[in-house]
Amino acid sequence: MKKIGAMILSAVLTAVLASGCGNSTENSGNSASGGNTAGGTIKIGADLELTGGQVSFGDSASKGAKLAVDQINAAGGVLGKQLELVIADNASKSEEATQAAQKLITNDKVVTIIGATTSTNTLGIVPVATEKKIPLVSVGATNPKVTVDERSGNVNEYVFRAAFIDPFQGEVMANFALDSLKSKTAVIYTDTSSDYSKGLQKFFEETFKAKGGEVLSQESYQQKDSDFKAVLTRIKAANPDVIYLPGYYEEVGKIVKQAREMGITVPFLGGDGWDSPQLAEIAGAKALENTFMSNHYSPEDTAPEVTSFVDAYKAANGGAVPDGMAALGYDALKLVADAITRAGEADPAKITEALAATKDLQLATGLITFNDKHDPVKAAVVLKFVDGKQTFETKVNP
Repeated sequence: MKKIGAMILSAVLTAVLASGCGNSTENSGNSASGGNTAGGTIKIGADLELTGGQVSFGDSASKGAKLAVDQINAAGGVLGKQLELVIADNASKSEEATQAAQKLITNDKVVTIIGATTSTNTLGIVPVATEKKIPLVSVGATNPKVTVDERSGNVNEYVFRAAFIDPFQGEVMANFALDSLKSKTAVIYTDTSSDYSKGLQKFFEETFKAKGGEVLSQESYQQKDSDFKAVLTRIKAANPDVIYLPGYYEEVGKIVKQAREMGITVPFLGGDGWDSPQLAEIAGAKALENTFMSNHYSPEDTAPEVTSFVDAYKAANGGAVPDGMAALGYDALKLVADAITRAGEADPAKITEALAATKDLQLATGLITFNDKHDPVKAAVVLKFVDGKQTFETKVNP
């Protein structure tokens, strides 16, 4: 009996160990090169600003990405597998974005990453994506050096973006100032702690001057500044036709509010960094009158791809209207899902090749084709604030 009992115990232990080994083997297939987790899913990382100064951007982008994942999975997934979105918080800091990317690749074994929403934070991810050879699609980075190394001039092989770039955005607003607002003079007020802001300053200035406009002065501030009255006093004395303010919504809201309180009534112009519901909360609806911004899309656009996205987003988010970052988060996820489909497997190298070959892909923010610098060729819109809300002003094609 003892011998039979020992044989039974041995058999049970063997079965348990075999079962454990089987699970371990299946989980070990969840690698950056293999791409599939146990349970038949494909892991996609999201390196986003869930806390910190750009939390509104990250929150919107995550909601847009989640909507895309839900829609894709409901339709059967990709290559017969469900997508799994793994989100890491970069705390709105470049160094944290670097650490979040390392975690997503090393610990979570994602096959591709979307994020971040800003140029500075995305630049923190680029070296990691390059070293690990994991494709990265930035949600909202617009600085040219995200996809092209500024020292060598070489394209960053594994880096792409869903957003248009600053040279186009800066040019759009300079032309709008000159042609639509009939402005002849401008003051540029730049966030010198932001690669995004400095890039837009450069490209707006180049276009504005080249077409006959005069930049009266250039002023500067840094993120987390709160008192702008001394600089605004100088700007008021300069009496420009327009003020170009290429920054993020938190400081922009404070600057516009203080400017209006000081009697500065000229138009303020800015970029997609303004795009947050918090802007109107900070500045006040009245202060935002006579202000304009460039953006990636307008929820008022009646194109079918826009209305279907807006309706689905509202249904999933309690009726909230999706802003530009929500649309870009949605599109970034759709971009990588389309690339995985065309690649035929969740292999980072093949996904990278497929991303580079993206052509005429219809997404919420427009028809996207990647050029040889991995930047999307797409339209921009100019929005005007009315009663604290963005309203469609015009659309500009590249």
